[in-house]
Amino acid sequence: MGSGVHTSRVIRNTRRIGKSLDVDVKMSLFQKTMVVSVCDIDSTEVYNEVAIIPAFPISFELNAELSALSWEAYDNHLPLETLWDKYEKIISRPKMDPLCTLFLVGFANASFCALFGGDWTARLIVFSATLIGFYIKQKKINHYLVFIVSAFVASMVASSALTLETTAEIAIATSVLYLVPGVPLLNGVIDIVEGHVLTGCTRLIQALLLVLCISVGLSCTLMLIRNSLL
Repeated sequence: MGSGVHTSRVIRNTRRIGKSLDVDVKMSLFQKTMVVSVCDIDSTEVYNEVAIIPAFPISFELNAELSALSWEAYDNHLPLETLWDKYEKIISRPKMDPLCTLFLVGFANASFCALFGGDWTARLIVFSATLIGFYIKQKKINHYLVFIVSAFVASMVASSALTLETTAEIAIATSVLYLVPGVPLLNGVIDIVEGHVLTGCTRLIQALLLVLCISVGLSCTLMLIRNSLL
């Protein structure tokens, strides 16, 4: 849940592991906490626990590996000790180098600029603006404040395109696209469609607040440099 996956997938994978261990698992999931009830089928003994859902960087690779582990447990009936060992190995693997992530995000956002018709000068400016903005985004302070500051700084750096003969408006508009919370928006819609309305609405509200923060940061730049763009 913390690394960017929709609710029904978490429930399916968890119940699949439960079946492999001959227990029945029921779950109630929220944005910050989850309630897990495990019932032994033979003795009907029930174990309940409330767990805090920590916030992790979005990782499709991690989600895929954990899903594959649940299938391996189900197909091979892995004992609990073996399952824990494999789980610990998956989550303890070294993450992608932050510097590599920084440059990949920069290239991706520059590609957005190209898709919207930006020339090479605009792309280079967007690349530089993304590097600075994404570096700020990685700071461990209030999530919403980080988005506002990151959007403001990235768009302000991109506004340097106004002094050059280039597609400045495209550069400014695409300089903040790396901040768009696509995964929470998508997961929120999937959760609502699949019946997890409370979690889905919570995710959509959080994503919309982040979009609002992006708008505030970008608007501050536009009011400072060029009122006619508002």
